[in-house]
Amino acid sequence: MKRELTDLQKDFVNLRNGVFIHFNSATEQFHDSEIEDWDYGITEKNDPRRHEFNPASWNPTELDCEQWAQTAISAKARFAALTAKHHEGFCLWPTAVTEHCVRNGAYKQDVVKAYLEAFRNAGITAGLYFSMLDLQHDITEKKCTSADKDFIKAQLRELLENYGEIPFLIFDGWNAPWGGPRDSDLPFQEIDDFVKGIQPNCLVMNIGCVESLKDTDVIFFENAFGQSADESFQGPGAAANLYAGTWFWKDIHTTADLKTAEWAAERVKEYNRRNTCFLMNISPNNRGTVDENLRERFAEFGRLYEEIPPIEEVPEGWLYR
Repeated sequence: MKRELTDLQKDFVNLRNGVFIHFNSATEQFHDSEIEDWDYGITEKNDPRRHEFNPASWNPTELDCEQWAQTAISAKARFAALTAKHHEGFCLWPTAVTEHCVRNGAYKQDVVKAYLEAFRNAGITAGLYFSMLDLQHDITEKKCTSADKDFIKAQLRELLENYGEIPFLIFDGWNAPWGGPRDSDLPFQEIDDFVKGIQPNCLVMNIGCVESLKDTDVIFFENAFGQSADESFQGPGAAANLYAGTWFWKDIHTTADLKTAEWAAERVKEYNRRNTCFLMNISPNNRGTVDENLRERFAEFGRLYEEIPPIEEVPEGWLYR
């Protein structure tokens, strides 16, 4: 049954505490590199693509989505998102639309399926992240043709029709400062109508939209890269954060000094006042498991989170679409 958008927004905000799982081609491709997450800047600078990813090198032989879920549970997380496709264009499910996916990896498991099963079994609301910016298939701010839009919709249809209920989709690289199709080429309303035509109760969140709810169902802030809500903001919002220095795992993370659980707990209190969900990043390593130091930090945070007074208030004063 189709629900009111405002009810979906309120339910999402009242989840309050979640995890954002960055695990994709960059996990393997840049784990020993100074490149943070992707070939940032190549589209607007007209540079040639510098680092193509060979799917055959995808080989997380110890993939353990149940361990990811247990890490989230230790932090008292109630929802999660996985990078089903990031800016590079590699797909963590065996899509029929391109060969650039796990089907052609050395390790062929459908990671999207494994993730959704593990987190649903753990009682965690599980959604997906999907990048509109796609370097492998040349979908950028400079080019998003009708054929490109059909490509995007075909992949979204697979995710929305083949994996059960998807409560939310987080879109990135879409009319964003760092690149991706412009709204004039790929309008929000067109994608929103497409998604809700398949799953009417799926929230559509656009990371590139932080000014208003005009082109997103929930305003999404990348706190780790300077986006933040001011004191007057009353939601619905989501804020993504990092314990380590980058979204995707690097070799140095295994022994890195991470931000403290106390720091994260203070951020939660701040976001609660602004009706904004807190997401902390989990970055599994290129074997498919979460490093011990990161697991410990999530457990430390979970113990602190139990001491934060719960907020289950219905947000007031939202600028609803």
